[in-house]
Amino acid sequence: MTTKKRTAILISGRGTNMAALIEAAWAPDFPAKIVLVFSNVESAPGLKTAQAAGIRTQALSHKEFPSREAFDEAIDEALTALDVDLVCEAGFMRIHSDAFVQKWEGKMINIHPSLLPAFKGVKVHEQAIAAGVRISGCTVHFVTPALDGGPIIAQAAVPVMLNDTPETLAARILIEEHRIYPEALKMVADGHVRLENGRAVFL
Repeated sequence: MTTKKRTAILISGRGTNMAALIEAAWAPDFPAKIVLVFSNVESAPGLKTAQAAGIRTQALSHKEFPSREAFDEAIDEALTALDVDLVCEAGFMRIHSDAFVQKWEGKMINIHPSLLPAFKGVKVHEQAIAAGVRISGCTVHFVTPALDGGPIIAQAAVPVMLNDTPETLAARILIEEHRIYPEALKMVADGHVRLENGRAVFL
């Protein structure tokens, strides 16, 4: 087997998708190895989860930096220091500078709790319920400068029930997030999908 892709995960909170990626990466034949969990929130619960799994963690508050660009430079330094190949965003609640995204374009993926291109941004489940859709879901996509607008790698559909609240819908979608994110990382890490001319190309 080829060398596993050195992968970093960026989080801001609980890190449940992070935990799903870590668990998947334990498999001997999984093509990615988690080498860093980075957070912009020093008290993020996900950091303790990663530490318990024996994974290196680093936390830097974005509030300590004068600009978005300066904070992204610090993230880039952390990634470069560990020879990171791929970056997975898992509930990382910061918008990156264009320069950072362009440097990592094709090597950085994100999971979003809707069937993109529907319901971008925040309060996604509230948006879905307000719109009256009968199906929502989640999407893994390449990160590009357009917010939640990168080429799609994987999606999963989840029915929206008539009595759903944002919380109940979120919980049901989260189950699918934990399933498809490791699958998407595997596809990127083993070269079965790549970003090419602004599109996700499957091989």
